[in-house]
Amino acid sequence: MQEKYMNLAIKEAQKAFNRNEVPVGCVIVQNNKVIAKGYNNREKKHNILGHAEVNVITKASKKLKTWKLDDCEIYVTLKPCSMCESIIKQSRIKNVYYLLDKTTDKKEYYKTKFSQVKMVNNYAQLLANFFQNKR
Repeated sequence: MQEKYMNLAIKEAQKAFNRNEVPVGCVIVQNNKVIAKGYNNREKKHNILGHAEVNVITKASKKLKTWKLDDCEIYVTLKPCSMCESIIKQSRIKNVYYLLDKTTDKKEYYKTKFSQVKMVNNYAQLLANFFQNKR
């Protein structure tokens, strides 16, 4: 069964390749049924979030009318990047299957620096109140 879904992901990767996008394809399956499929489209959409995994999770969430995809599995041609990995975890997908690891010699382009601002504010209480009210 895994081979069937991975072959669909490869077909999606071919679509990306044909559109001059990084050839990554992805499929989400629930109860042995394909819920969503897609590919990278960052260049076409001019959108940093245009990763195959993000596109497919968005489609599956709309179709299932929930962001909680805990009874779904995802098949992707390339091991998800850290952003997609985090989104997959946040969407609660139960299993991730991928074909290839990323190359270890890939040049890193990240130059963004993160700094916590130290100041007196009531944001921590606001956040605590929100989650306390949800429980």
